[in-house]
Amino acid sequence: MDYKELYRKSRELRKDVLSMVYHTKSGHIGGDFSVIDILISLYWDQMNNNPENAKDPKRDKFVLSKGHSVEALYAVLADRGFYPKSELDTYFTLGSKFIGHPNNKINGIEMNSGALGHGLSVCVGMALSDKLNGYPSQVYTAMGDGELAEGSVWEAFMCGSHYKLSNLCAIIDRNGLQISGTTEQVMGHEPLDERLRSFGWRVLEVDGHSFEALADAFSAARLEEERPTAIIAKTVKGKGVSFMENQAGWHHKIPSEEEYHQAMAELDAERGGGADE
Repeated sequence: MDYKELYRKSRELRKDVLSMVYHTKSGHIGGDFSVIDILISLYWDQMNNNPENAKDPKRDKFVLSKGHSVEALYAVLADRGFYPKSELDTYFTLGSKFIGHPNNKINGIEMNSGALGHGLSVCVGMALSDKLNGYPSQVYTAMGDGELAEGSVWEAFMCGSHYKLSNLCAIIDRNGLQISGTTEQVMGHEPLDERLRSFGWRVLEVDGHSFEALADAFSAARLEEERPTAIIAKTVKGKGVSFMENQAGWHHKIPSEEEYHQAMAELDAERGGGADE
């Protein structure tokens, strides 16, 4: 894989997300920008999931459990060819299927999500079904770290290890912020790695904005034969735009015209970062 191309996509797709949020005056841009590199890595470098095999039961599967970051998923799926990019122009408009949370009426989306705490539980069921059917597929979910306050998440972690779902991988978007402050202020998770290991999961910690590091982690997860894998992806909320980075206020905030043009200029200037710079 040409990682320079993925870093280029990282910047360009952030611009698509920025345009969607700015023009419709709706969206969760901070979380979009923290999770989007994980989605790009999955859809362009890791998963056997594309428009040609979207109905194949043996395909790899992905659920965006933190469904409020749907703008990032819409942008990545359009770039991957699941639907024309022009359809993003209808986002959050009256009658559009591109609503503010994942909608399984859209090609490439496995399930409606957004009520936090559900994605991992559904993926446990998907992974167990694929195991029982003898399918070679992997099942992935991206979760918010604030979502870990939901009790159902921990029931799913317990269930995944009980059934030895080695084909299951949970990626935690560990940006440390949620709508009302830091995760540690609202409901502390640390030591997160030890907690996950105590539930029987293999745990990997990576830079969630490094495509090389993400590739290594996903490769290790596929080789695991006994346990599900949790990847703690260290990310930055609002990654790529200086005034958004690591600011809880950008969990759900709409850029002003001035902020929109500044953000576009920064992304055009390749502020998005990457190993190629």
